[in-house]
Amino acid sequence: MKILIVIPTYNESQNIEKLIRSICKTYRDSLDIHILVVDDNSPDSTAKIVSKMKETIYPHRLNLLWRDRKRWLSTVYIDGFMWRT
Repeated sequence: MKILIVIPTYNESQNIEKLIRSICKTYRDSLDIHILVVDDNSPDSTAKIVSKMKETIYPHRLNLLWRDRKRWLSTVYIDGFMWRT
């Protein structure tokens, strides 16, 4: 079974690294877990933190979908599900 975890973010620089590490630790034995962080142009560098983690720690599990402005929460999940298909 493949699992995609979609995480909506806006100004989550204080929390995002801990959350991603916790998810990866919990599912470390599963090869089919993927995390998609959907960031709505956070001014606090949330996307930069996620990008660095993707490059250095989790290149096969972690992805970032950066959106140019803040939008409705429901569209995060729509964009996330469309991203994976």
